[in-house]
Parts: sequence; structure tokens; C-alpha cells
Amino acid sequence: MQKLTKDTLTGICTQMASHDWRETEINELVDPQLGIITGFQELLDELEVLRKFDLGTTPPALTVQKR
Repeated sequence: MQKLTKDTLTGICTQMASHDWRETEINELVDPQLGIITGFQELLDELEVLRKFDLGTTPPALTVQKR
């Protein structure tokens, strides 16, 4: 997977224009400085790890227990 760039994210925001994105919001997603959110690249990296994980090797989930 290629590293996320500001140009890529800006292009996505332009194509899916249901929300007006401010420049500061896009910058924060690409390179978080405020420490409030997980960077979009970090989220993509975690999803890539999950994508490569063979779910067939994991045991079934336990039942949910009520208190």
C-alpha cells in the first residue's frame, strides 16, 4: 500500500463532496498534530494488517455474557 498523501486525500474529499473540508481538517488527517484523532494513515495501516490476517485461523468468538 502506498503512503497516504495530502493530494490523495484532497482528491477523495473533492470526489465525495457531501461535506466541505477545511484545509486544517485535511492536514490533521494526513499529519495529526493535535493528538485528538488517529491519523488516517495509521488507520489504513491497521486495516492493511487485518486484511492480511487469515481469519480462518482464529477461534470463534465466545458468547456475550450478561451481568
